[in-house]
Amino acid sequence: MRKRICILAVSVLVVLMASLLLSGCSHTVGTASARKQAASTGPDWGTLTVEKELPLQYATQFTVTEYEDGYALIDITDSGRYLVVPEGMAVPSGLDKDIVVLYQPLDRIYLAATSAMDLFRAIGGVGSILLSGEDADGWYIDEAKQALEDGSMLFAGKYSAPDYELIYSEGCNLAIESTMIYHTPEVKEQLEKLGVPVLVECSSYEGDPLGRMEWLKLYGVLLGKEELAEELFDQEVAAVNDILGQTGTGKTVAFFYITTTGTVNVRKSSDYVTKMIEMAGGEYVFSNLEDDGNALSTVNMSMEAFYDGAKNADVLIYNSAIDGELHTVDELLAKSPLLADFKAVKSGDVWCTGKNLFQEPMGLGKLIADMHTILTEDEPDSGELNYLHRLTNGGT
Repeated sequence: MRKRICILAVSVLVVLMASLLLSGCSHTVGTASARKQAASTGPDWGTLTVEKELPLQYATQFTVTEYEDGYALIDITDSGRYLVVPEGMAVPSGLDKDIVVLYQPLDRIYLAATSAMDLFRAIGGVGSILLSGEDADGWYIDEAKQALEDGSMLFAGKYSAPDYELIYSEGCNLAIESTMIYHTPEVKEQLEKLGVPVLVECSSYEGDPLGRMEWLKLYGVLLGKEELAEELFDQEVAAVNDILGQTGTGKTVAFFYITTTGTVNVRKSSDYVTKMIEMAGGEYVFSNLEDDGNALSTVNMSMEAFYDGAKNADVLIYNSAIDGELHTVDELLAKSPLLADFKAVKSGDVWCTGKNLFQEPMGLGKLIADMHTILTEDEPDSGELNYLHRLTNGGT
């Protein structure tokens, strides 16, 4: 027991010493290449020429300004500014003190923002993620699950309780967090004290679903794959352009799930899922469910209130992200027998999302197409859909 205590004490001491040594240089990654670059004399920040602004069609929560010699300044709304420094280049002199420096190659990333993994996968960047905020059993993305199982990616603790010793010892050169990190600000502060820059990605604040997908371009900039990211994004948008230009179907849609306490969780009228329903040609049944001032995109209502608002909806879509997928109408009615009175249940227009949906923002265009299909075809084939499947009658 005494030996184990001593080992633990040494481990803690190592982390604390690293924290003290690096606390005065929170913008510099604790790696040899980063220190070498930081020690070099870079160009004057005030004289660098702007070459272009990264073109964005839907995203509003970030911008990227590209400078000569490959420097790129990322500005994330209400989150921070980050200068991407190309490999072998030095940090510009006179850089604003609030700008966090990121040194390429960014190849030892700790990813705690799970929705970003799919965007990394799209541009062949999963190999740049060394440390994961989810263990293998928490991923629906095969590449992430496989990497954790074969040891090429390591589980480094949840966003709220990261393994600081592992993150530091593995030379992590960037931590990507979701906005959930704002609930545990001490974690962000400690990572920065260890010399690990923290980028808080705010794609969840995008009101447009295609804006969420467009964060692909930001990760393309980080990994030096900007052109590929732009090409892939344009392809996804092109695939739904015809749908976006069509008139509405007039059909009403409810998107929901039933909580363990019996209340019904629905989307606010300003949420991106609501926007997808509208883009697909549907009308969201709770279109007047206004924002109540908090940052949540959903609200819980009583079953009685849901009954009043959604009983006559043409289509029901059950959100499987929280309590798992449903496959039969009986499974749905087991959650609330009141649903048997709903128009969509009687007509058989009840659908369920796949559990992988919210880990795959690159699939949002395909989900819009799925929604459009079930709204416009009398007998849509579930086998041809990507993220929706129809609930069958009875126990089959």
